[in-house]
Amino acid sequence: MKTVVVIGSNSFSGSDFVDLLLETNRYNVVGVSRSPEKSELFLPYKKRSDLSRFAFYQMDVNRDMPRLIALLNERRPAYVVNFAAQSEVAPSWEHPEQWFQTNAVAIAALGNYLKDQGWLERYVHISSPEVYGTCEGLVKADAPLNPSTPYAASKAAGDLMLFTLVKNFQFPLVMIRATNVYGAHQQLFKIIPRSVIYLKLGRTIQLHGGGTAVKSYIHIRDVSRGELAAMERGEPATIYHLSPDAGVAVRDVVRQICEGLGRDFAAVTEVVGERLGQDAAYVIDSTRARATLGWMPQVPLETGLSKVIRWVEEYWEEIQAEPLEYIHKR
Repeated sequence: MKTVVVIGSNSFSGSDFVDLLLETNRYNVVGVSRSPEKSELFLPYKKRSDLSRFAFYQMDVNRDMPRLIALLNERRPAYVVNFAAQSEVAPSWEHPEQWFQTNAVAIAALGNYLKDQGWLERYVHISSPEVYGTCEGLVKADAPLNPSTPYAASKAAGDLMLFTLVKNFQFPLVMIRATNVYGAHQQLFKIIPRSVIYLKLGRTIQLHGGGTAVKSYIHIRDVSRGELAAMERGEPATIYHLSPDAGVAVRDVVRQICEGLGRDFAAVTEVVGERLGQDAAYVIDSTRARATLGWMPQVPLETGLSKVIRWVEEYWEEIQAEPLEYIHKR
């Protein structure tokens, strides 16, 4: 069996991708993250009875790059899929240099090493549509980069570095830009799980800017399936967008959650100021992934939101002991 190294395997997206890889039973999987493994509340693959094809290593891409390179030399994976990132937008204004360290400098170091490794078939890099900034209409993969926040700028810098390796060394890069990913096991401070939790706690849900920003919510398993298809069959030097057919305002998503829990939307929400650098909308074009990878989103928003509600209810006792706000880690 070929080996896949998943960097950032403790992340929401990384852990679901690990779960999907193990479900296929086609790969040996190596997970790498800077923090220790969490419980099955956040790591869906922990519920599997057979983890014999999975190994986990605690490493930080900033502090432990020599150890990570040694691991890659030892395992010689056919595929490296990198989810590791400082990914929160609002806190990136406070210490932008830390976002650039993880999202650009560490990427430069990793890519510089991987470009010389003949055993690597594909390096799959998880980017973000945030690099496009606010755009009108349907955003295609050749749209100019126009980041609005330090987070987006740091991701754009890392992306540009990787494409210099493609141009000069035929680096087998495949890049993924997925829209607003959600689902069970997501970080509790994200708007969808937080809304469910706040309703159960009787707390008011704050809608920044009235919740009018349009997002393209896509279920985590749909994104993982697209990433797997790109890893296995993606064309090198190609950017693949993964997105639903249309966007939806944040307030309308919260309204659906309220309806699912039998609560009055107006009574449990309040309007607060908009976040600095908030993009008004982006709806990205996923035609390439659909046409060349045979990928299509399969989980409707209503179904996905119901699954999040059931997950919160199933793990309610454990969730109540977890922090509900973002905690920054360097």
